[in-house]
Amino acid sequence: MKRLGVVTMCFLGLAGCASAPGIYGPKELIIDRQFVDQSQYAIDLAECQRYAEQVPMAEQVTQGTVAGAAVGGVVGAVVGDSDTAKRSAGAGAVLGGVESYQRANREKHQVLRRCMEGRGYRVLN
Repeated sequence: MKRLGVVTMCFLGLAGCASAPGIYGPKELIIDRQFVDQSQYAIDLAECQRYAEQVPMAEQVTQGTVAGAAVGGVVGAVVGDSDTAKRSAGAGAVLGGVESYQRANREKHQVLRRCMEGRGYRVLN
C-alpha cells in the first residue's frame, strides 16, 4: 500500500506541474506595429495562423496519451497489483495527454512566430 501512495504522489506532483497557468494555449503574438501596414498585417497574420493550424494536435495528443498509459501501467504493475496498474495507467494517460497537448500548442506558437518573423515583423514575445 505504501507503494501505491508513492506512485500516487508522483503522479499528483506531475499533474501539478502540467496544470500551471498560462501553458495551455499559444500566447498571442505581440508585434511591434510601428511602420506596419495594418491591412497587410491582417493578411499575413491570417496566412501564418493557417500554417500553425497544420500542427497535428490530435495525433500528438493521442500518441502522448497512449505512451503515458503504457508507462503508468508498467510502473503500477511493478510497484503494486493489477488494480494499481490500472489506476496508474489512467493517471499516466491523463498526464501524457496533457503534456502532449501543451507541446503541440508550443509548436503551433513557434510556427506562427517564425512565419511572422519570416515576413519581416518584429515579434516581441
